[in-house]
Amino acid sequence: MAMTKSQIMAALAERTGLSKKQVRTFFEELARLAYQEAPNGFSIPGIGKLVLVHRKARQGRNPATGEIIQIPAKTVVKFRIAKVCKEAVMS
Repeated sequence: MAMTKSQIMAALAERTGLSKKQVRTFFEELARLAYQEAPNGFSIPGIGKLVLVHRKARQGRNPATGEIIQIPAKTVVKFRIAKVCKEAVMS
C-alpha cells in the first residue's frame, strides 16, 4: 500500500533529522518552484523531469454516443521518469 503524505513527511523527518514542519515546508516550496519553472522544464535529480508537451488537434469519439468529435490542440504537463529511477525501481 502507498504511503500517505503524513507518513512520507514523518519518514523523511526521521531520516534527515529535520522536523516534520521543515520537511512539509520544503515540499511546499519545491512544488511552487516546479509549477513556476515547468514551462522551462523542471528536473528533480534522480527522480525525473516535469515538462510541458503540445498535443496536436485530433479526432476522437464520444464514448456515450459514438459520435466523432474534434479534440482541440492543447498543452499538457507530463512527468518523465529518470533512467536511474526506472533502474532502481525495476530491479
